[in-house]
Amino acid sequence: MRNVDLLIIGGGSAGMAAAIKARQEGVQDILIVEKDDNLGGILNQCIHNGFGLTEFKEELSGPEYLARFVEQVEQLQIPYELNTMVIDMTPDKIVTISNKKDGVSQIKAKAIVMATGCYERGAGAIQIPGDRCAGIITAGTAQKYLNIHGYMVGKRIVILGSGDIGLIMARRLTLEGAKVICVSEIMPYSNGLNRNIAQCLNDYDIPLYLSRSVSKVEAKDGRLYRVTLSAVDEKMQFIPGTEMVIDCDTLILSVGLIPYISLLNNINCPLSSTKGAKVNEYMETMIDGIFTCGNCLHVHDVVDFVTDEGRLAGHGAALYLKGELPSGDIINVKPGDGIGYVVPQNIDQNMNEDVTLKFRVRKPVKDQWLIIESNNQIIQKIFKPVLIPSEMVMVKLSNDKLKQTQGELTLRLEAR
Repeated sequence: MRNVDLLIIGGGSAGMAAAIKARQEGVQDILIVEKDDNLGGILNQCIHNGFGLTEFKEELSGPEYLARFVEQVEQLQIPYELNTMVIDMTPDKIVTISNKKDGVSQIKAKAIVMATGCYERGAGAIQIPGDRCAGIITAGTAQKYLNIHGYMVGKRIVILGSGDIGLIMARRLTLEGAKVICVSEIMPYSNGLNRNIAQCLNDYDIPLYLSRSVSKVEAKDGRLYRVTLSAVDEKMQFIPGTEMVIDCDTLILSVGLIPYISLLNNINCPLSSTKGAKVNEYMETMIDGIFTCGNCLHVHDVVDFVTDEGRLAGHGAALYLKGELPSGDIINVKPGDGIGYVVPQNIDQNMNEDVTLKFRVRKPVKDQWLIIESNNQIIQKIFKPVLIPSEMVMVKLSNDKLKQTQGELTLRLEAR
């Protein structure tokens, strides 16, 4: 059995950022394990631009963005193993891995950073009525087929769901010659960033139908050839008489992402409403010495924020290995009116650093006060002119204000 001080599971932007930060803070014995044959994770297939605006103050493609972190990993001589699948993990941080070189082996780590990303919801998860046939794929799969392997997935395409990858693929497929007929969204608002709606749909005259979903799919000779879109009511039930029949050969699903946390489930790690783990201010889970960050903690809309969260996890792991993590009374952080979730869920009152709280709202709202309070005492009050669920919001809470908190911290919205 091998021994390492810090094992990082996942070599995407979060995992690389965690490794780089931990090395910069003095951790020498680090190993990154990555299941794919390259570092970078999903960024390898994201050939569109829009990355790095916060991190590097310039606009990069996904491969350009990840290349800068791979370069730092190489310069710092941080070892990594590719094509390596993590099979199991125990609460005492024994990790079972498998690869062609060593077969099945085990690693005993003093600390672990989980940076395993997320996966897409498929047709089975949303129970689309109708035939089960070829031509129904997720947006990420379509992206990989086209951008990595050079395969067109269809000629006449309907996209269900207005997640960012789906919006980006609407533009990408249009540029490659496909006819993207429309994007249909079951919610009364889009789940993608406003800039992607403008640049990927509006600029190419691709209609977006809100409060409408697929009520039927039909196949001919085993291949999709027609879908029916129907309006939905407030209870998400189809409204008779609103059917829109569309001839198409491909239905692309962009209907949500789910944190990939099977390893944490194996060790009964407490979870939050994000479907990721409950964490403290240093991204440490409720299991001693196991940290998590990025999309396996909560789904992000901007990769620059994933990177920053990876650094925080790497910083936390470095402090843990040095025995310098604070230990004192815990402040519980909870979402209140209008707030979907908050990360982190726990803060140590003895910490000496500022804390960034990250949250999403439940529905689009305007002219709201974001109120952070403890025991009915307002700690901080910030005006927000517009808030939408697709955009994660961050607010910094100073260490001085944390000292005013007793027992519980609540974030809520209040109309101006």
